[in-house]
Amino acid sequence: MPFVLAIDAGTTGVRAVVVDAGGATVAMGYHEFPQSFPRPGWVEHDPEDWWRTALAATGEALAAAGAGPADVAAIGITNQRETTVVWDRDSLKPIHPAIVWQDRRTAGTCEALRDEGWEERVRARTGLVIDPYFSGTKIAWLLEHVDGARAAAEAGRLAFGTVDAYLIARLTNGAEHATDHTNASRTMLFDIHRLDWDDELLERLGIPRAMLPEVRPSIGRFGVTDPSVFQGIEAPIAGVAGDQQAALVGQACFEPGDAKNTYGTGSFVLLNTGERAPTSEHGLLTTIAYSDPGGVRYALEGSIFVTGAAIQWLRDLGILSESSEASDLAASVPDTQGVYFVPALTGLGAPWWDPHARGTIVGLTRGTTRAHLVRAAVEAMAYQTRDVVDAMVADAGVPLSALRVDGGASANDTMLQLQADLLGVPVRRPAIQETTAIGAAYLAGLGTGVWSSKEEVAGHWRLDREFTPGGGADDAYTDWRRAVAQALSWDHPPS
Repeated sequence: MPFVLAIDAGTTGVRAVVVDAGGATVAMGYHEFPQSFPRPGWVEHDPEDWWRTALAATGEALAAAGAGPADVAAIGITNQRETTVVWDRDSLKPIHPAIVWQDRRTAGTCEALRDEGWEERVRARTGLVIDPYFSGTKIAWLLEHVDGARAAAEAGRLAFGTVDAYLIARLTNGAEHATDHTNASRTMLFDIHRLDWDDELLERLGIPRAMLPEVRPSIGRFGVTDPSVFQGIEAPIAGVAGDQQAALVGQACFEPGDAKNTYGTGSFVLLNTGERAPTSEHGLLTTIAYSDPGGVRYALEGSIFVTGAAIQWLRDLGILSESSEASDLAASVPDTQGVYFVPALTGLGAPWWDPHARGTIVGLTRGTTRAHLVRAAVEAMAYQTRDVVDAMVADAGVPLSALRVDGGASANDTMLQLQADLLGVPVRRPAIQETTAIGAAYLAGLGTGVWSSKEEVAGHWRLDREFTPGGGADDAYTDWRRAVAQALSWDHPPS
């Protein structure tokens, strides 16, 4: 039986999943890597850690599956998006630590672009807002601040990529420099209608086109792994997508109107809009959902920067000894006693897009306990999702009928029940939680004939539990919006 190997390179670690032809997860491996925070608002990774943990995780998963190199029919890759790395084409060595999607160092560049009147052009072409979240201004920063980088890039010696492109280069030992449509659509440099890099945006940011990867369909071919560097495996890389788009595929949201939310370090709501690329009037992004040789499918997206990361922050402060404590501690109290936590620890994303917003906790009393504070952090995941879904329904012009959910925090029944109450629709959790990696496996399997159609893939989706709305959350949501107003009113911090 052929296996599909999926590599899920996330923000804090790399997961590898072995999937059989029946769509079942056979084995998994996972290894974490460190993050660094050299200055307030800066977040960096060492790309060598991605490669090291990818090798460790895939080796662990293959060993657990009892699979040898010849058993791997295809490889899929999914990844944290927008994170930016530039490397030397010959040595494959990065010229600087990767700048992570959460990083806010280019807020000043983004303000300058807005002041110059680029906002509407960027939205019309890329589907995005101007924000430090995206890759374009990160590349410009690297070219400006790394000695010799601009000259080397103009001479064709440097390559830019998001995490997928870097892993493809390493897996193929430098033979391929490529990305897919979904990842390209997150750079703020890619015209999602013409399906090409935008020369005017490249010129404004001073980015040579020669350093950009070739853009290919998500279901397609991205080269063959070099067995001398990758577990002895010589197999096609046949499916690539950014993590949120891969989760959309893993949740079998193939039809227009299907929606999912992934609760991870941040949370990301995507609504499949089919062949239509609607322009948002309510602070959402228009992005590419996935593509195949026949064309692209689009989605509306609401990007929430900090959800699970707020739990990690509480752990780092010593309020929690382990992040896994959060669910039980939050459930130990019936409510927050009026405490609201707006986790704008790296600004606020959709639908606000304010990089200067700051984390805010309101409603504290002498009776507030750590359980109330942790519950407030858990509830903030559901409130922020309501903010995004309200904007999404307004843009799409159709009501939400249900929400499929995944990610680490979707194991929290207390939060998902509140989510259903806030949205007024069923919230459905699948039996298989690793939907991001599964989505990458599905794309690769569709690209190599392991599965013949999206309908066959959709038949593998199974329900774990459905949470039905009970109402009674409107007053709390009103109070939440008052707390958000406090976070948004923060003055611009000193440079």
